[in-house]
Amino acid sequence: MSVEHSAAVVRDRAGRQDVAVVLGSGWAAAADALGEPAWEAPVGELPGFPVPTALGHGGTVRSVRRGGRTVLVLLGRAHLYEGHPVATVTHGVRTAVAAGCRTVVLTNAAGGIDPGLSVGEPVLVADQLDRTARPGAPTRGSPYPPALRDRAREVDPTLREGVYAGLPGPHFETPAEIRMLRAVGADLVGMSTVHEAAAAHAAGAGVLGIALVSNLAAGVSPCPLSAQEVMDAGRAALPRLGALLAGVVDRL
Repeated sequence: MSVEHSAAVVRDRAGRQDVAVVLGSGWAAAADALGEPAWEAPVGELPGFPVPTALGHGGTVRSVRRGGRTVLVLLGRAHLYEGHPVATVTHGVRTAVAAGCRTVVLTNAAGGIDPGLSVGEPVLVADQLDRTARPGAPTRGSPYPPALRDRAREVDPTLREGVYAGLPGPHFETPAEIRMLRAVGADLVGMSTVHEAAAAHAAGAGVLGIALVSNLAAGVSPCPLSAQEVMDAGRAALPRLGALLAGVVDRL
C-alpha cells in the first residue's frame, strides 16, 4: 500500500497534520497530556499500517489539535523483530510526512549504556548508530537537528543527550555487546527508531528523538533484564514524560 494513499486517508479523516509523535514502549499514557483527540481510529483501519504486537505498544492513531497545530499521534510502532521489513517499519512516519508533518518526534524505551544515566530519565537523541544490518533510507549527516533539542531544553533544561544504537532485537543485548557499543560511542541502546529517523529525515522532516532510560543495559545493571521493567519505568516516569511531550509540541 502506497504512502500517498495512506496519507490521503489520514487527511480525509483528520485534515492536514503538522507534527507527528510516535510513542514507544512505556510512553503510550503520555499521549493524554497532549489533549483530547479530535479523531482516533485503530491503526488497522489505515492502509499499510500493521497492528503492533510488542508489549506496551498501543494500536491506535489519533489527531489532536493543540496550540493552533494538528498533531498526529501514533500510539505504538512496528518493529523489525515482529517480522516486518524496513518499508513497513517506516510506513507510519513516511505517511505522517506525506500528510503534512514537518517535524517528527520519535520516542522510545532504551537501555542506558552510559553508567551516569538513571532509570526513568528522558534523554535527547543527538545521533544514532544503525546496527540492524538492514538497509534503510540514506542519511546526510545526523537526522536530529540541534535546534529541535534546544526547543526541548526550553521545557526541561536538565535534559541530557546521547547517541542511540539501534539493534534488530527481540533479545536484550549481552554484556559483551554492550561493551562493544560503548566502545564505538553509544550511550543508549534499543530496538527501534533508527530507520524511522532516517526515513523522516530523507522525506524532509526534522526529527526530535527522546529516549526513556527504562533499564540499565546488560553489564551495567547487576540485575537480569525484562520487558516488564521497561513498562514499570514508563509508568513511574509518566508525569515527567507527559509534561515534556506537551511542552515540546507547544514549542515546535
